[in-house]
Amino acid sequence: MRAPLRWLRDYAALPADIDGRGLAEELIRAGLEVETVEQAGADVTGPLVVGRVLSYVDEPQKNGKTIRWCRVDVGPEHNDPAEGDLPASRGIVCGAHNFAVGDLVVVSLPGAVLPGGFAIAARKTYGHISDGMICSARELGLGDDHAGIMVLHPDAEGGVEPVSGADAVTVLHLRDEVLDIAVTPDRGYCLSLRGLARESAQATGVAFTDPVWLTTPTPRVDGYPVHSKSAACPLFTAVTVTGIDPSRPSPRWLARRVQLAGMRSISLTVDITNYVMLETGQPIHAYDADLLDGPIVVRRAEPGEKLTTLDDVVRDLDPEDLLITDGSGPIGLAGVMGGATTEINPNTTNVVIEAAHFDAMTIARTSRRHKLSSEASRRFERGVDPAAAYAAAHRVAELLVMLAGGTIESAETVVGEVPASGSTTIAADLPGRILGTEVAPDTVIELLEAVGASVVAEGEELTITPPSWRPDLTDPYDYVEEVGRLIGYDTIEPTVPRAPVGRGLTPAQKGRRAVTAAVVAAGFVEVLSFPFASVEDLDKLGVPADDRRRLLNRIANPLAETSPYLRTSVLPGLFAAVARNRSRGNDDLALFETGSVFYAAESVASAPRPSVSHRPSDDEFAAMQAALGEQPKHLAAVVTGNWLPAGWQGPAQAAGWQQAIAAAEVAARALGVTLVRRAAEQAPWHPGRCAEISTVDGVVLGYAGELHPTAIAAFGLPERTAAAEIDLSALLAAAPPRGSVTAISSYPVAKEDVALIVGSDVPAAAVEAALRSGAGPLLESIQLFDIYTGSQVGEGRKSLAFALRFRAPDRTLTDAESGAARDAAVAVAVAEVGAEPRVL
Repeated sequence: MRAPLRWLRDYAALPADIDGRGLAEELIRAGLEVETVEQAGADVTGPLVVGRVLSYVDEPQKNGKTIRWCRVDVGPEHNDPAEGDLPASRGIVCGAHNFAVGDLVVVSLPGAVLPGGFAIAARKTYGHISDGMICSARELGLGDDHAGIMVLHPDAEGGVEPVSGADAVTVLHLRDEVLDIAVTPDRGYCLSLRGLARESAQATGVAFTDPVWLTTPTPRVDGYPVHSKSAACPLFTAVTVTGIDPSRPSPRWLARRVQLAGMRSISLTVDITNYVMLETGQPIHAYDADLLDGPIVVRRAEPGEKLTTLDDVVRDLDPEDLLITDGSGPIGLAGVMGGATTEINPNTTNVVIEAAHFDAMTIARTSRRHKLSSEASRRFERGVDPAAAYAAAHRVAELLVMLAGGTIESAETVVGEVPASGSTTIAADLPGRILGTEVAPDTVIELLEAVGASVVAEGEELTITPPSWRPDLTDPYDYVEEVGRLIGYDTIEPTVPRAPVGRGLTPAQKGRRAVTAAVVAAGFVEVLSFPFASVEDLDKLGVPADDRRRLLNRIANPLAETSPYLRTSVLPGLFAAVARNRSRGNDDLALFETGSVFYAAESVASAPRPSVSHRPSDDEFAAMQAALGEQPKHLAAVVTGNWLPAGWQGPAQAAGWQQAIAAAEVAARALGVTLVRRAAEQAPWHPGRCAEISTVDGVVLGYAGELHPTAIAAFGLPERTAAAEIDLSALLAAAPPRGSVTAISSYPVAKEDVALIVGSDVPAAAVEAALRSGAGPLLESIQLFDIYTGSQVGEGRKSLAFALRFRAPDRTLTDAESGAARDAAVAVAVAEVGAEPRVL
């Protein structure tokens, strides 16, 4: 919400010495988010005056353009002296033609600087010395009007014709300070100058004048006929104004305020409705009374109905849409946008002013359904003050009488009534207990009454009825928050709660933190991506139709229709991060992410919607979990480019499958889990360059290796990109208890090396697993340190050399003991994988 400071001063008696930045600090302290304070018009400096065109001569040019050589009276202080037949004036060259002799225009004189740093100076052009410039609205930063020169009309200047030489900055209301405030969803009343002025008055301790002073009368139907057939419209006010002069322009002050508040000046009638909406927060719609066909009816849409809205879009209506209709059918989407058939046009002389109250959720759903967000819908969906509707309608009517010469019809329509606000009872000391600071009950009452609430004290309890403009105050803790905001959060001393004995991080939380720290220490950078996915992502990965990753949960209201599902793999998000980094020239990447994936349940079941008034029961939790399916946490990593850059120490080392597998192994090592690898085929990895990663108990955790070229091309990744993805939840489940400690033996290690000849198709991991199985409990570690292929072992075979380390916890092993353990390991390898011992 953009709020001009001068407009705020109309309703809040702000101190004369407070500027926009000073007020912004007070509002921020009161809990509002002031994003910027704009100095509107500050980019226009130097002499800017009103001028009257005395004469001009059209002069065609060789380039086909016709310029005007003008004599302009810019006031006694700025005119050149009269000379011969030339009156006191200035000569100015102008390329526009939309003005006439006698018109008042805006002239920037030499020394002025216009928006964009455009400096004005006397210069020779088209054979004349142009001693200034006649300005357009666009050149002054007052809009995007391309029609030509800005011509000043007395009707637009409050009925008073400016004199030549007058300061145009004042005439145009050019300068002001504008506070740009990000209004949160619970503060809908701040989408108005009324709401922001009230907050400003409270923040600075000054008087507030409410522009909404008329109360809503009892229902009456003597005005334009209106029928409401939906509970989503509890109040509808219609006021008729006749005899409007459609030729009158919007006053400069009104058009400028509407523009500074972020809206475009269109016509007098439309500008007035927008002005009142910005002022009071109540959206207003004006119908051309002569285009209405019979009574106005508020109802839900019927199947097959269509509506052409003011943006000239034909919209297919949904039965849940709330409509404004007449005898011809739909004439507006209630609370969102009016229809084209009854819109105000340049010939409109009679209008029916609508000021209604609509259900917030109904308007929000309609706006989202049609992807149509308007100034009106943004206010209605956050909650509009229903008690302001009647006063806002009359405010529009009065401005139409004052500025457009209209007449208010005495007969008017009020259908329904202002909905009553519900009361809440709280303990008088609740704000102080929750906020952690002393707040006396009298102070609580004073603060809440200051925001418009009605407070009745009964013993140690307060019964509070919120004002009509605060639909967000419904819960005891809403009032606690309001009290905290008003006393100032900066006045509350922060106190960190002391954790109770025995509490802390769960083993799973500690494990996840250990894994993250270990992977970061290994050289990877953690990223976070949205947990959303599409079928196209799985197609790019090459996931088969019967793969578990195809069990997708569809989101009812996705952020983007291109990603309407919850992810079943973390990899696409990482690949998007790689593409984004590469587009910015960062090619050497080692990224990882930990996060949940979501597998849909085999049988679809609807999840219950528990009440928000209390904690869901265990049965409700279980039902929601069952409906959603499994949600394990995964760890995924991707590496591209170089792992080590080129330097004095040698050439660059390319990143590849080794680092991808290392990410999984580092994570497992942080938890004390030993991994087993074997060759496998799994999308999106390259066949023959993919490792299945499992625990020693055979629980498959995931896969790592080099990606398939098809997947690399589909996601736009560099060649030979490698990645890993493992089930972090399963890895945590396989980890030994973190409290268990294995004693470190102080006895020396016994070193034994073995070399085994196996077929070239036998994985080294299978040989290692066989050796580990046969070595027994004395084995401390095993590591592959050499692979040999050649004539000495024969074609189709390879030699694998392993370093075995044995250690006993209570004694020094003899050569016989370590040799026996080695031989037992070799025997199992011979039996299980057909290994043949080779003499080293």
